[in-house]
Amino acid sequence: MHFLKQNKNIFLLPALLIMGATALSACTPVVAQRGNMLENYQVEELTTGESKRSDVLRSLGSPTTRSTFDQNVWYYIGQETQKRGIFDPKVVKERIVLVAFDEDGTLEAMEEIDRARLNIPYVRKKTKTHGNDRTLVQEFLGNLGKFNPQQESAATAGGSGI
Repeated sequence: MHFLKQNKNIFLLPALLIMGATALSACTPVVAQRGNMLENYQVEELTTGESKRSDVLRSLGSPTTRSTFDQNVWYYIGQETQKRGIFDPKVVKERIVLVAFDEDGTLEAMEEIDRARLNIPYVRKKTKTHGNDRTLVQEFLGNLGKFNPQQESAATAGGSGI
């Protein structure tokens, strides 16, 4: 017992280190990758004016999306986000590559789209809808005439004739 009283610090220091390591590991960011994050070597394999659609598919894979109005324009969109604790995720890395083909399916243009993002804040308000704003008294009075006792049917009213 005498040993424990003299050497409190022997047990306190490891306990503090374990608690500190646990607290720090809880703040480790969660990294998520979405879409098709292209690497430079994939883009460099293709040459404008020579590569065909099949070459692009082989090198870059399927596009993330195609243009709504022109099926000859493909977009490769990749995004990496980090989320720390309860905070909203932040975009850490993003790459958007536009790939355009001519009518024959030959690569016509390939360019990286500017990644400048607008920081649009989230609005957490709800849109108010009209027509359902009734008080408790209005609900009660409005339901008074709706619940009438079931009327007897003709079969039970006439009886069975016994």
